[in-house]
Amino acid sequence: MATITKENIGVQHDKLIVSIDKADYLPAFEKALKEHSKKANIPGFRKGMVPAGLIKKMYGSSVLTDEVLRTVDRELNTYLQNEKLEIFAQPLPLDFNIQNLDINNPVDYSFTFEVGVKPEFELADLSKGDFTRYKVEATEDMVNAEVDRLQNRSGNMKDVEEVEGDENVLNINFIESDAEGNEVENGITKDNSVLVKYFSESTRPTLIGKKVGDSFVIQLNDAFDEKEREWILSDLGLSKDEPADAEKYFKVVITKVGLVEKKELNEEFYKQLYPNLDINTEEDFKNQVKEEIERHWDSQARNQIHDQVYHYLIDNTNIAFPENFLKKWMQSQGETPKTPEQVEAEFPSFTNQLKWTLIAEKLVNENDIQVNPDDIRNLAKQQLFGYIGMSGMDEEQDWIKEYVDKMMKDRKFVEDAYHRIQTQKIFEWAEGKVNATEKKISADDFTRLMEEHNHQH
Repeated sequence: MATITKENIGVQHDKLIVSIDKADYLPAFEKALKEHSKKANIPGFRKGMVPAGLIKKMYGSSVLTDEVLRTVDRELNTYLQNEKLEIFAQPLPLDFNIQNLDINNPVDYSFTFEVGVKPEFELADLSKGDFTRYKVEATEDMVNAEVDRLQNRSGNMKDVEEVEGDENVLNINFIESDAEGNEVENGITKDNSVLVKYFSESTRPTLIGKKVGDSFVIQLNDAFDEKEREWILSDLGLSKDEPADAEKYFKVVITKVGLVEKKELNEEFYKQLYPNLDINTEEDFKNQVKEEIERHWDSQARNQIHDQVYHYLIDNTNIAFPENFLKKWMQSQGETPKTPEQVEAEFPSFTNQLKWTLIAEKLVNENDIQVNPDDIRNLAKQQLFGYIGMSGMDEEQDWIKEYVDKMMKDRKFVEDAYHRIQTQKIFEWAEGKVNATEKKISADDFTRLMEEHNHQH
């Protein structure tokens, strides 16, 4: 009869000794040999009439190995279930030499495994944390800028003969060159559409009077300020993190000069943007725009407080990990085993991720946080409306239902959506447990705060 004994060999780190005797594996071994005998197709023998001795000689070692390992695996899994032993990953074999199995001398065997045991722990008390809920208030300048953007977005583009000011739109072709405009062989070429006001202040005056067919040479770090330069670099397939990329020169050829005729502020425009709202005056329109701006920043502030919750729980929840086991497990994973140096470098990030997984599991289980199919269906609808840039649609339309039904059959989408929704529900639950101090902040300062945080992490 198989027995398993457990010994502690470190923090959350145990050794399991699985002992089996002949009676645990021999019946299955002999049955497996008989099955091989029935199916074996060996020249000189009729099927099913191969002598048992020959079958044993040909297949005995591999069959014995399979049955012994299958027996050990079954006993180990039964033990883990019965003892309710929660472990990380899979048991790792210790001094595991399968070559010692002797088909001609079946004996009792012992196999040793090591396991990393999941720890019991207490979550940090969110009510005792120091949290800040940032509040961005929409300024008049922010509202006017957004109104201007909406007017331009809905306006009509007309061709003009030459560049007259900051609001002109240039269709241009970027051609990588040297400082004199000589094109670089096999260099970058890319079409783009850019407002004149996106160029740096020092560059804009040089564009006045330019016409279709005209060209000029720019160096990216001079022609664009940081914010605009980032997306220009990205569009050209270059990196904002490579200083040499921003120093590249390009010959720019104008292929079209346009000017957007802004949409007038009137009831027709308001109804176009907000068909389900009763907006009749410019004041009402601007108030609605202000609400939407503040709603956007409130959403960003919620994400930020969720980030504070994450770091508070990670930093203040004490969890003891079986470090030796986990490092050994990390070395054994993947097609190319990791070196001890690689494991040491990756271990802090690995344990942080593992820590959050345990925290999230505990929050879900203790607070009955559930994700149901309707949650996933609603996310599919939201994504669809986001793709087509529309909201407030009749969600019962057949084509919307068909799209959602299709996504519900996509296993990857369902799994990703489940994880995303569950994570959101965890943070929504946690947000209700914190005592946050509200702090007013400008949009620029809030953006800078977020960028600094992202850089640090």
